[in-house]
Amino acid sequence: MSTATPLKLAILISGRGSNMEALAGACARGVLAARVVVVIADRPGAGGLDAARARGLETATLVYRGERGAFERELGAALERHHPDAVALAGFMRVLSAEFVARYLGRLFNIHPSLLPKYRGLDTHRRVLAAGDAVHGASVHFVTPELDAGPVVLQSQVAVDPADTEASLAARVLATEHVIYPRVLGWFADGRLAWRDGAAWLDGRRLTAPLVEDFRAAAAP
Repeated sequence: MSTATPLKLAILISGRGSNMEALAGACARGVLAARVVVVIADRPGAGGLDAARARGLETATLVYRGERGAFERELGAALERHHPDAVALAGFMRVLSAEFVARYLGRLFNIHPSLLPKYRGLDTHRRVLAAGDAVHGASVHFVTPELDAGPVVLQSQVAVDPADTEASLAARVLATEHVIYPRVLGWFADGRLAWRDGAAWLDGRRLTAPLVEDFRAAAAP
């Protein structure tokens, strides 16, 4: 993508949409060379819908009625009306089929609240605390058919405090998500990040391991 032509970004949400707001805010400030063409939720009551409308963004709601094929056909049609260059999953809680992922492979992104490949799936903060891990964080990755298994581009790291609860740890990780997700989408919009041969490439080099941004010092007393 060229910075002269902003990337067209679609964002999928299920809840409050804080990562959607981080991406939209980065677009509005000009630090992410993109424009949000639509925000789509799979839940009518998703708080992120109101937040998106308050920013003047177009929104859509698609209700899942128990049949994934029908839902994904509707979702695909809603996306294609806007011809997105990239699709960002931002707290979107539907597992997408291999067929749907293939349609957007290489331009479909997700942010997951763990240091992948550890703790794929749900309840990551609880699992980190139960394991007694000293470090936690989030991962921005390309989406592939296997859940939370696509190439990771960038991770954040935060320290786990002995006094942490799930809520306190989740809040600290979420704050870092709002930094690293716009950064990765910015690299993609600027043409620095690409999908090639099943891997993430940054500045012409294949990433053999995720880049890491360490937030532990910033949180230290």
